[in-house]
Formats: sequence, structure tokens, C-alpha cells
Amino acid sequence: MNNNYYVAIMAGGIGSRFLPMSRQNFPKQFLDILNRGETLIQSTFKRFLAFIPRENIYVITSAEYASIVKEQLPDLPVENILGEPSRKNTAPCIAYISFKLHQKNEEASLIVAPSDHLILDEMDFNKVCLEALSFVNKHNAFITLGIKPSSPNTGYGYIQHEPQSVTDNVYKVKTFTEKPNAELAKTFLTSGDFLWNAGIFVWRVKNIIKAFEKYLPEMYDVFMTDKDKFNTPDEKKALEHIYPLCTNISIDFGIMEKADNVYVIPSSFGWSDLGTWNSAYENLPKDKHENAIAGNNVLPIDAINCMVHAPNEKLVVLQGLEDFIIVDTNDALLICKKDKEQEIKEYVAKVKRKKGDKFL
Repeated sequence: MNNNYYVAIMAGGIGSRFLPMSRQNFPKQFLDILNRGETLIQSTFKRFLAFIPRENIYVITSAEYASIVKEQLPDLPVENILGEPSRKNTAPCIAYISFKLHQKNEEASLIVAPSDHLILDEMDFNKVCLEALSFVNKHNAFITLGIKPSSPNTGYGYIQHEPQSVTDNVYKVKTFTEKPNAELAKTFLTSGDFLWNAGIFVWRVKNIIKAFEKYLPEMYDVFMTDKDKFNTPDEKKALEHIYPLCTNISIDFGIMEKADNVYVIPSSFGWSDLGTWNSAYENLPKDKHENAIAGNNVLPIDAINCMVHAPNEKLVVLQGLEDFIIVDTNDALLICKKDKEQEIKEYVAKVKRKKGDKFL
């Protein structure tokens, strides 16, 4: 293993589209959404452990979740659990880990990845990551992993690349497009030069810091002011000073869409961002009526194409439902048409207005 290779696993989100399982105090990255016997963050950690030294894997999360990370990842050095004082999107999160690592190792190369994605072909994923690390160590380049689309999905961002590769399987990025409408997504799929944006990035730390200086200079300045406090007992205090001064902005908007040295590796390693209950449905085994069931005592009767998640100890009887999402927990029940799942975030806001934070 290369001691200059590092991973930052981002684990600070609240997963509101997975209501009612995902709650503010225990969001989806800490849940076993697919009933596999391990949580999403545990799967992610184990995946990187195959080719990155344990001491070079970091988890960046909200300070309130640090204890959950410690409990779920007992093999991760406790000093590698980094708690953000507030949620400010991915750019400040990435600036934090980049400045921290640069203080430790100026030759560091970094993979940044979400904690809650599903990857089925882990050997191929590892291979692609190592290819990306090799490329960024030879070129001043930022790599993003793009997924070869299997459908005109409107829930993902898209990356368009140049038709000719610059080296084996590495292509220069032309454009980023946020979630398109159905018609545009079909056009993207037909064109053949668009990929789903997996939100997994690879770069040398010193190069991304230069990009912060160029494209997000105010954020660069606030981190530079306190950079000497990273990896010291004053780090937490420094963050409490830095974060209120940071803009709430994603790394995509802040840097990736502006930089001219962004490249993509088209990939097919069985990826899903598990962002919605429909994505969970797609990745769960189905019964003969195409129901995806997570729960030991769910009894479907004349039910078709449903996504069902229930506690193993609870009996759930469904009759006559078609194309529904049914998620049962100890204190909440969601019954929602599958084609309305993009509105679950709105339902969460309505619950907050009507019932406060009790069920969130």
C-alpha cells in the first residue's frame, strides 16, 4: 500500500429522503438500508481498507455523529474521526481535510467519497481508484468517477466528456449538468458521451488547495489563517472560528465546474448512490411479484412492485397495494406512491411544520 494515499469519507448528511428510517440524530449512513448485516458507512470503510492504509482513512462528519462513527467503526483510529461544527456543504469539508493532510504530508493524494453509496463490484472499484490516483500523481488534474448510465435517470447529475481519451480510460470533462428533466436525460443517454456523476473525486492535496486559492479565495484565506493549528490540540477551536466564515457551497459548484483540468474515468462497478427508496428497491432482491422486502415478517397479499422495509420482529400484512413504498419503524409509518418519492423531502418539511422535530 502507498502511504501517500488517503481517503476522506464524507458522512455528515441527514438523509431526509429515507424518512422515516433516517432521522436527524441517526441518519441513513449509519443504517443497514439493504438488510445486509452492515451499515452503509461500515461497507464504505471496509471497501477502502482493501487498498488504503487504515491510518490514512478519515471520516468527516457532523460533530454530533462522531460518537456513532466511533461505535460503528471501532477499527478506525479515533483521531481520524473529524467532526465539523456545522453543515456547510462539501467545499468547506474538503478544504478542512485538504489543509489538515497538507500539514502532515505535502505529497498526499486523496480520494473523497460519500459514506452511503452502494458498490457491487469492489475489485473493479479498487482498480479504478488506483488508476485515478496514478493519473493525478503524473498530472495536475482532478479526477471524478463517472458511471456509465443504464437509464435516463433524472435523479443524478451528468458529466459530459470529450470523445477521445487522453490516456487509457481517462477523458477530459466538457460539462457538468445538474439533475436534468426526463427529455434531456434521454438525450444524454442516446449521445453516449454523458455519464452519471458519482460524486467521488481524486486529486493531489496540494493541487486542490491551489484550486481553492484560485476559485474560492475567501474560503482559502480563512483556512490558511488557522492552518498551523491543524493536527494540534487547537484544531477544534480553529474550526469553530473557520466554519462560520465559510460559504455554504458544494465542491462541484465551487471548483469542479470552473476548473479546466478536470477529467473523468467512465466506470461500471455496480454503483448506486442509494439516495431514495426507489434506489433501495432496485438493489434489493424481489419476490415473484416484484416486491422488494426488507423485514423477516412481511406478508404481501396481492401486492405488486412494492418497496417494503419493516423491523424483523414486526408482522406487516399488505393487501392489494401496487407501486408503493411502505416503511415502518417503531414510531412512524410511511406509505407513499413510488412515483412520488422525490416529494418525500417536502413531506419531511411538512412534518416539521405540523409536528415539530419529534419524528425527524
